[in-house]
Amino acid sequence: MSQSNPPSNPGQPTLNVTATEDYREGYANSVQVRMSVWDFFLVFGTMSQETPQELNVHNFQGIYLSPQQAKALWNVLGHNLAQYEQAFGTLTLEQQLPQPGGPVH
Repeated sequence: MSQSNPPSNPGQPTLNVTATEDYREGYANSVQVRMSVWDFFLVFGTMSQETPQELNVHNFQGIYLSPQQAKALWNVLGHNLAQYEQAFGTLTLEQQLPQPGGPVH
């Protein structure tokens, strides 16, 4: 997969985006964040609850980001979340655990 975007300003370089051979997409409903002075470490996984007493998280990908790239991600996510809420309504962060045996979305 490769795409090329024409520069929005004539003096800007063209951005070429290419997926590597090991590129993959996945769904995560769990993200853990660890940080150090040098980087942020995001661990993505899927969470499910089989019984009321047991919550399972299966981690499948860890990504290291520099503090600068983490802040850039924060800005991009904030901008996109604002657009999402404008289009679809305000999101709430009430904790809603999946029902035992029910689907995880």
